[in-house]
Amino acid sequence: MSATLADHARVQSRTVRVLMSAEIISGLGTAMGISIGALLAQDITGTAALSGLAQSAAVVGGALWAIPATSLMSRYGRRPGIAACYLVGTLGAAGVLGSVLLRSGPLLFVGFFLFGAGSAAKLQSRYAAADLAEPHRRGRQLSLVVWATTLGSLAGPNLAAPLGRLLEPYGIPLMAGPFAFCALSFVLAAALLTLLLRPDPLLLSTSIARAAAAADAVPGQAPAPAERPRFGDVMRAVLASPAARLGMASMALGHLVMVGVMSMTPVHIGATHSGPDTLRLVGLVLSAHIAGMYALAPVVGWLTDRVGRLRVILGGVALLLAACATAAAAGDRTDLITVALVLLGLGWSGTMVGGSTLFAESVPVAVKARAQGVSDLVMGLAAAGSGAVSGVVVELSGYRVLALLAALATLPLIALALRPSTLAALTPAAPAPAPAASAAR
Repeated sequence: MSATLADHARVQSRTVRVLMSAEIISGLGTAMGISIGALLAQDITGTAALSGLAQSAAVVGGALWAIPATSLMSRYGRRPGIAACYLVGTLGAAGVLGSVLLRSGPLLFVGFFLFGAGSAAKLQSRYAAADLAEPHRRGRQLSLVVWATTLGSLAGPNLAAPLGRLLEPYGIPLMAGPFAFCALSFVLAAALLTLLLRPDPLLLSTSIARAAAAADAVPGQAPAPAERPRFGDVMRAVLASPAARLGMASMALGHLVMVGVMSMTPVHIGATHSGPDTLRLVGLVLSAHIAGMYALAPVVGWLTDRVGRLRVILGGVALLLAACATAAAAGDRTDLITVALVLLGLGWSGTMVGGSTLFAESVPVAVKARAQGVSDLVMGLAAAGSGAVSGVVVELSGYRVLALLAALATLPLIALALRPSTLAALTPAAPAPAPAASAAR
């Protein structure tokens, strides 16, 4: 048994390293696309009201691709599901590039819809890191993969302008060029996972669970046949668990607040600053935001294992509220906008790492992959709605009102986290008292 456990530990270590490497590569492309998406949409459509739809199209694409991707994973493992998402994201990046050359709004949104599959791949990678992790280290293992995005994501927004200029001599506009490099980063990430993510962590964890169930089975009893869980079975399993419900709500509402404020920040900067430095300022602010999202993820993961999932989620909500208050008061001050976006990233990290860890351990193995796809679908659709509405809110009422509305969106999560049923489910049962001496006699 000790040899088996040591083998599993080596596989887990290798799995996390491969996932981290893919996250670094793909993070470069994802961050570049997100950082200029709203500006690109505003340039092609001519209105800020539609600029948020570019982000929303990418988020919806990521959300919807999570379902077929996790269905593929439930049959064949993490490797083909995640790699397929990256390849679809490659097609999306090419579509965005083509939309700029053709000045086509519809093609732009289709491109961003497909581009969002790259984000779906990145999100599913965090669950792959938790498949074989020991319970007391699950938060840290998951957070390492989240953290790996930092290197590529920090460089991405700042590389958008120089990479765009690199392709200008070939007739490709400044804001279109980065999407050629986005496509390349997704192809490299897919190839890396296909070649090196072996053995597949989901297939191995499932076989371990089935072996344990067979060992505990009644002698002579036939094992239950392996079946693909239906959508109804998945939803019943999720809704039956207060912990799973909180984990899903934490990810969905944290993502909603983050996307709503973040997607309109470039437009707000563009409205309050002018000149050739606008793209540089957007890159700096979004790089700081991405650092907040990912750079301290290992600390958030350590806290998740150390002080508990619930406290980390509530801490994330407190940071989101502080971020919204700072953004509402920032006006045209780039320093305050930067502080707000860093706090926004930190709050997102708390709700994402805490919520993902809680959700990953709160659903049965038989429905795990598909439940994670449903969770990412809910999270993506919530954020997509936020991104779509954010452009309209900014157009009608301004960035300050958007920040205040985003703060109000955290209230349902706070209420769910503090419900007695949720607190009871997350509170360890007290050990039974030792029998009294008189009773023993």
